[in-house]
Amino acid sequence: MTTYSDAELDAMLNDLESDLVERKRSGADRSGIRRNICAFANDLPGHGRPGLIFVGVDNDGSCANIVIDDALLRNLAQMRDDGNILPIPAMEVRKHRLGDCDVAVIEVQPASAPPVRYQGRVWVKVGPTVRQATPDEERQLAERRRAADLPFDMRPVRAASLDDLDLDYAQTRLLPQAVAADVLEWNQRPLEQQLRSLRLVSQGHPTWGALLALGRDAQSWLPGAYIQFLRIDGTAITDEIRHQKVLTGRLEDMLRRMEELLEINVSVRTRIDEHSREHRHPDYPVVALKQFAHNAVMHRSYEGTNAPVQIYWYSDRVEIRSPGGLYGRVNPHNFGLGETDYRNPLVAELMHHLGFAQRFGLGVPLARKELAKNGNPEPEFRFEPTQVAVTVRAAQ
Repeated sequence: MTTYSDAELDAMLNDLESDLVERKRSGADRSGIRRNICAFANDLPGHGRPGLIFVGVDNDGSCANIVIDDALLRNLAQMRDDGNILPIPAMEVRKHRLGDCDVAVIEVQPASAPPVRYQGRVWVKVGPTVRQATPDEERQLAERRRAADLPFDMRPVRAASLDDLDLDYAQTRLLPQAVAADVLEWNQRPLEQQLRSLRLVSQGHPTWGALLALGRDAQSWLPGAYIQFLRIDGTAITDEIRHQKVLTGRLEDMLRRMEELLEINVSVRTRIDEHSREHRHPDYPVVALKQFAHNAVMHRSYEGTNAPVQIYWYSDRVEIRSPGGLYGRVNPHNFGLGETDYRNPLVAELMHHLGFAQRFGLGVPLARKELAKNGNPEPEFRFEPTQVAVTVRAAQ
């Protein structure tokens, strides 16, 4: 949830009224304050930032010199829950001091399920003016709600534009993998329409999945969308780190580099039998490690966390951790038995197009089969509300 610092509050209080700022001389205009709460919750411009109502300030920004006491703050806070504004908005009320002036600040978060109504009417902020929404504006807000109901990776990112995507990569690499060549040749649609058909663009904006797969700077939008690799000389996290890598960039680039790291860190013992035949025996089957690592990237939570996928390679085991618990129909009892559900269906689809997921639902069974064939112990899974982890122990 975004909040403003004291310095930002000072700057916005001293600035002109806008579609993010409203000033009220006192708390007496209860209807006007509620209309503004409703309008800021609807966030028609799509700022994705809280709107501010300063109580105790005249329209010209001068101090109204009213008493900001607990009774006033309680009365303002109760406007959230009195049933006049629905769905109930997310807001915070607090006292703020600017120079010699005390003001009450109502900070209203954009609603996750607009439109929000005050006494049955949808109110919006257009510049400094609060007014009732037009039918087209109500439709726009309803479409935004439906977009929010989509899985996270399919939701449009309103602060992003097509300029934030590597469109050359999309056209030369991803589209030929995702769409049959004769179809691409036949339809000749503009690139934006092609991306829209793959759910990479929605309502004129890139989706979160598009920014992960095609973004020029994916981690600026999804700071936790990277892979942390540690090679540790020992069996404890406090032992010496032999080397470490932070894998960033587009989805495909991260996965390719991750696969290379897994391959070069596998140790292979060679044995010559009595018939002079060479037998190669790796400490880990790289196919199994890749399957677990691909699953960690595909099924992780990208929303509300800055945690990376972690691959910690100890002297006796490899631990792979994926942010976010089990999702949907998958539970500890059916995990790895073919049951599938997708927190990130678009990411799963993109990984399939790029060659990292040939058949869905078979990653864990395939990894188990490869481990057994190589003589490794059964993998150990740990399921927590905030992560899924697997430990793979070395073959002896």
